[in-house]
Amino acid sequence: MSNTPNPTWTLSGFGDEIDPDPRIQAAVLLALGAKHIEVRSAWGTNVVELDDTQVSDLKSILDEAGMKVSAVASPLGKVDVSLPIEHEVIRLRRIIEVAKVLDTRYVRMFSFYRAAGQEPEEIRDAVMERLSQMAAVAEEANIILIHENEKDIYGDTPERVLDILETVNSPALRAAWDNANFVQVGVKPYTDGYAKLRPYLEYLQVKDAIAATGVVVPTGHGDGELVETITALKEDGYTGFASLEPHLSEQHDLGGFSGATAFGQAARAFRSTADAIGITLA
Repeated sequence: MSNTPNPTWTLSGFGDEIDPDPRIQAAVLLALGAKHIEVRSAWGTNVVELDDTQVSDLKSILDEAGMKVSAVASPLGKVDVSLPIEHEVIRLRRIIEVAKVLDTRYVRMFSFYRAAGQEPEEIRDAVMERLSQMAAVAEEANIILIHENEKDIYGDTPERVLDILETVNSPALRAAWDNANFVQVGVKPYTDGYAKLRPYLEYLQVKDAIAATGVVVPTGHGDGELVETITALKEDGYTGFASLEPHLSEQHDLGGFSGATAFGQAARAFRSTADAIGITLA
């Protein structure tokens, strides 16, 4: 149990869900009370494709705004597992360079797609081989990979996420917890997954979803058991990042979009829930 009755969590958010322009991303997040941003794309370019000049410019813009980076939301592992291991290791090394410039230790990633008709068990060994090598590279660079549970990748259910974390068994590979993504694969997040994954839970991505349709909705408007999850995290002493990823206007393979107005609605819904539970967001 936490000895802190009202812990403070660090609020962040996926800036590109607000606007392609990082200046607008930072301004809106600051207006919503966040001093951190999660970087997935800037100027419409995914973080893994930004060149050195763009990364430097992005860092300057964020510095001017007084905004720090909570994580680099990379697309690592959102590729077919049949690709050579080197494909993602090369991209990881580039993302590590970006993370160092942006002054964050956290890099979000995934655990590979499989071919149509393949069962998850058929790609397990290949997934573990790739993730183990990636974790070794991250550990050497003092970077923490945070694996996001998502539909259609190997680590979509609590059981398979746990399999990854136990098998790779690296301090450089932890869990980024996403309630909505669990809902979209038929899981009750808190009921089915919290106890299994809490020892590895390093980072909270905030979104909710409706079980019957998979549609993403603001906190408390879906079946994601967010109140139960957030309450348990408070009681467990969690004091890390809570990153808004609303996906309220559109959702696609490499992310989603909300726009400033809907993003604000998502932020206020989460803050209202946090306030009611006794968590300060700063």
